[in-house]
Amino acid sequence: MYALVEYKGKQYKAEKGAQIQVDLIDAEKGAKIDIDTVLMVSADGKTTVGAPYVSGAKVQVVVGDSFKDKKVIVYKYKSKKDYHRTIGHRQRYTMITVENIIGA
Repeated sequence: MYALVEYKGKQYKAEKGAQIQVDLIDAEKGAKIDIDTVLMVSADGKTTVGAPYVSGAKVQVVVGDSFKDKKVIVYKYKSKKDYHRTIGHRQRYTMITVENIIGA
């Protein structure tokens, strides 16, 4: 059984027990969240597709650790103008664990 969910503008495949890396969530570790923007649910060979969301379906997740990704270096340079600039960025993520898929 799995579901396709939309969370924070991105789509993820959620299976029971799976860990998913999503953009930073402002919630404490161990908090439970219900995601009700389910796009598709598939269980026992039967698939339900929403228009745009499946009514009555939701995915229950538990918030895990937050962490930073590796650093991305951005270098700007304009030739003959004595302009150069280096910037670094580390995106913050949160791991969530799928507990249950309801409405399958």
